[in-house]
Amino acid sequence: MAERLGISSGAVSGAIKMLSTVGLIERARAPGSRREHYRVREGAWATLMSSQNGMVQAMFEAADQGIAAAGYGSHAARRLQEMRDFYGFMFHEMPALIERWRSGRGT
Repeated sequence: MAERLGISSGAVSGAIKMLSTVGLIERARAPGSRREHYRVREGAWATLMSSQNGMVQAMFEAADQGIAAAGYGSHAARRLQEMRDFYGFMFHEMPALIERWRSGRGT
């Protein structure tokens, strides 16, 4: 894979570790092969977005802290309020949106 992509084997190893950690790929058996094989997990994209809610929450909290630090009513605080409102919206809407996606696919 490294040769075909023109990258180092270390880069491939790191990418596989990261993709496995976030739940996008899993090991897969390949009959007659001694090499390790991986495939994209079933439902991987919804799983990835579900795990992003922690990051969304962290961004919401960072914006809230930034508002307090910038001073309410300042130009920076107004921009951070928009950020906080956006991430708050995403945090509340994402679970329902993912559930609608899964229900529509019958998974």
